[in-house]
Amino acid sequence: MASSDNHNDSEQDAKLDLHRYGVVRGAAEQKIGFYLTDTFAMLPFVSALEPLRAANRFSGRDLYDWVLLGSGTEQVRANNAMQISVDGSIHDMSKLNRLIVCGPHEPHRFDDTKALRALRQHASRGTLIGSLDSGSYLLAQADLIKRRRCTIHWENLPGFREAFPQLTVSSELFEVDDGLFTCAGGTAALDMMLAIVREDHGNALATQVADLFIATDTRDSSAPQRRSIVERTGVYHPGVVSCIELMESNLEQPISTAELASMVGISSRQLERLFRAHLRTTPTLYYQRVRLRVGHELLRQTAMSVLEIAAAVGFTSADYFSRRFRVQFGYSPTEARKRN
Repeated sequence: MASSDNHNDSEQDAKLDLHRYGVVRGAAEQKIGFYLTDTFAMLPFVSALEPLRAANRFSGRDLYDWVLLGSGTEQVRANNAMQISVDGSIHDMSKLNRLIVCGPHEPHRFDDTKALRALRQHASRGTLIGSLDSGSYLLAQADLIKRRRCTIHWENLPGFREAFPQLTVSSELFEVDDGLFTCAGGTAALDMMLAIVREDHGNALATQVADLFIATDTRDSSAPQRRSIVERTGVYHPGVVSCIELMESNLEQPISTAELASMVGISSRQLERLFRAHLRTTPTLYYQRVRLRVGHELLRQTAMSVLEIAAAVGFTSADYFSRRFRVQFGYSPTEARKRN
């Protein structure tokens, strides 16, 4: 009997300890659901959940509780092969204040129509719906974005825009629009959840949470997802940087070298010299590589034909696109799709 009592005391102590860390043991002011799809990204998931726990800890109140949901299995595998035990199913219509979709690694392949219907049912019950990483793809499939702004991870952006041209898609870290909250993923999930904590409970609590995670430079929603062109290329010349920005923003209808030079305020000959000096290539070849990389992503992310992808990245024929693609990557577009 004494042994049993000691065991019960240990269990109670463990519960108390967890509560001290911010884990809710009773009813909370808000219940947050995380819908984990197979191959979800671990980093944004943890970056979104941990601020909730920290907010409970610092406030001394049960502000947030959370539940992990799957599609019927007891465990879900992340894209780093770790398995997470879930608490229930997305089909359970228990009351949630917010539901966050943690999207799969290849969202264009997601075809669970029952799960999409469950997302719509949660939204119809007044649950605020959001997403992390590629989760916006599922929200779009479920027709839950409509006329609101959203964002998605930059790697998924080309395919997402092609698949849902009617949507207003930004490249910002996160978007909050009329109850819909979407996030690009990665550490941007922390920035978005800090913004939510700030809106729910004020700046002082959000600052305490940020300090706990050593987020000394909390970013707002408009911060860029990717490092600057200077950081990515190591080029500091303003004319070259501006030229690359124009290239990355104009894929479907490429701008000629003469037009690029005019737009950045230098001569065509000078632009050619600058690209050779800083990037060891010509503006034409650099531009082509940018477009081919996006074409590669579209092959991976969409079911578009090679002809459609060629047109989307500014090639006048599928044959020329395929030849240049093989030179760039060492295999054909068809082989690239098979590899995927």
